[in-house]
Amino acid sequence: MTPHALNFRHLLYFWAVAKDGSIVRAAQRLGLSSQTISTQLGLLERQLGQVLLAPQGRSLELTDSGRTALAYAEEIFLLGDKLVTALSEPQATRARFAVGITDAVPKLVAFEILRGVIAPPLSVRLECIEGDLDKLLAELALNHIDLVIADRPAPQRANLKLHSHLLLAGGVDLFAAEALHRHYAPGFPGSLDGAPLLLPTRDVPLRGAIDAWLDARELRPCVVGEFSDSALLKTFGRAGAGIFPAPSALRRLIAEQYAADALGTLDGVRETWHAITAHRRLPHPAVLAIEAMATGPGDVSVGD
Repeated sequence: MTPHALNFRHLLYFWAVAKDGSIVRAAQRLGLSSQTISTQLGLLERQLGQVLLAPQGRSLELTDSGRTALAYAEEIFLLGDKLVTALSEPQATRARFAVGITDAVPKLVAFEILRGVIAPPLSVRLECIEGDLDKLLAELALNHIDLVIADRPAPQRANLKLHSHLLLAGGVDLFAAEALHRHYAPGFPGSLDGAPLLLPTRDVPLRGAIDAWLDARELRPCVVGEFSDSALLKTFGRAGAGIFPAPSALRRLIAEQYAADALGTLDGVRETWHAITAHRRLPHPAVLAIEAMATGPGDVSVGD
C-alpha cells in the first residue's frame, strides 16, 4: 500500500469506534449514520487486510491488529493537532517541547538538564509541567508530553513501553542555615543525634538512603518535616526550620539561594536523575539531545 492510499477519514471513523466501543455512539459523536460508519470501517479493514474490531457482547473490542492500528492513529491525529497549533501561532517559530518534572527533582538540576534545548541548534519552545510521577507518566503515554525527568527510573509496567536514561548522579550533603550550622557543624556527624531534620517523604528514593545512613551510625535526629517537593523542603531549610539534604554539587548555589552551608557529606549516599520516554516512531530532537547527555554513574556538575 502506498502512503496516499490510506483513507484517513476511514481511520478517524475507526478511532471513534475504538474509543466509544460502539458504532452507534461513534456515529452520534461524528454526526453520521451508523450505516455509514459500519460501511467505511469495513472498507478500512479490507484495505488493511486485518480485522480491527470484534463483537464482545453489545460492544466492540479491539483485536491485536486493532490495538496496533489505534496506537498509530493516536500518533497521526496528535501530529495533526500539533500541526494546526503550530500554524495558528505564526510568530512562534520554535517547536514545542513539553517536559514533565517530578516534585522531587531540584529546580537547579532540572535547569541544568534542560537549558541546552532552548539554545541553538535546537532552540525549542520549552513547556515544563510539574506533578507526581504517575500522573506525568500517564500524560507521557498519551503523547501529551515528550519527556519526564524523575529521581528514579521508569517503573516496569506491562501496558506501558517506557525507557529510562540515567542523566545525572551525585553525592548528597546536609545543609543548615547560619544558626543551626553554628550549633551542629562541630562534631558532625555525631552532632546530628537529636538535631532537627527536614527530609523527603518516604516514597522518595533518597529518603531510604538517608535513613539507612543514619541507622548505620546509630544516629537519631528529630524529623520535624517531610516533603515531596524538594523546593519546599529547601524553603523551610532557609527559614532555619531544620537541617536538610541537597546535592553536594549545589553547595555554592544553596549558599546563594537558601543562605545555608554544608554541615558535611553523607558518605555513600547518592542521588540520581533520570529521563523517561515512551516509544515514539519519530522521537523529538530535544529528547535525543537529552538522552545523548546521559553521564551514567558520573557526578553531576551544576551551575559552574
